[in-house]
Amino acid sequence: MADLVTYERDGPVSTVTMDDGKVNVFGFDMLRALHEAFDAAEHDETVVLLAGRPGYFSAGFDLKVLRDATPDDTRELLRLGATLAERILTFPTPVVVACPGHAFPAGAFLLMAADERIGVSGPFKLGLNEVRIGLTLPWFAIVLARHRLTPSAFDHATVTRTMFDPEEAVTAGLLDTVVAPEDLEAAAGTAAADLATIDRRAHAGTKRRVRQSVVEELRAAIDSESAPRGSS
Repeated sequence: MADLVTYERDGPVSTVTMDDGKVNVFGFDMLRALHEAFDAAEHDETVVLLAGRPGYFSAGFDLKVLRDATPDDTRELLRLGATLAERILTFPTPVVVACPGHAFPAGAFLLMAADERIGVSGPFKLGLNEVRIGLTLPWFAIVLARHRLTPSAFDHATVTRTMFDPEEAVTAGLLDTVVAPEDLEAAAGTAAADLATIDRRAHAGTKRRVRQSVVEELRAAIDSESAPRGSS
């Protein structure tokens, strides 16, 4: 696994930390490393604690890569991000996110897929800023947003590119809890440890039932957007 992502197991919890030394953008290497980390957690059958670096959970897809990519590469990058969100949404064990700051797409996509999301107070922004930067929101992101955001926040976040501060993000449905930055590690660790005590089989089975229709819609959106233009 690349240095961009570290994987550390401590008993029933595995911590997956993203850190590119900057703003944690999702390029090919970062996304592939994250998939590898979730491979390891699935093999270890652990709860996952997904964390960022101080100030940033993720600034989303690497726009430099998208700007220079071929159409096939663009579809592949989006597919890697979308299937990572799908994987988190359907992961057989609980997934906790420790969000230490900003979360732009596709970072916000992962927030909307996780089971428990803990953010920090401060001058941070979270949300879906595609319209703000002149991009049309992918279908799979719309599916995730409709699943997790409140109706009012869904419309504002998607159509008018509203970004939320951490406290607003709780009301909108992007986060569950906000703590002081110095308390994030402890709060996320406590949440992950608590979720590690629940019955795994019941958790996985109930998650499948509760999210079945969302997952089906999400997979259809991913398949549609991954297909070359003009294909049926």
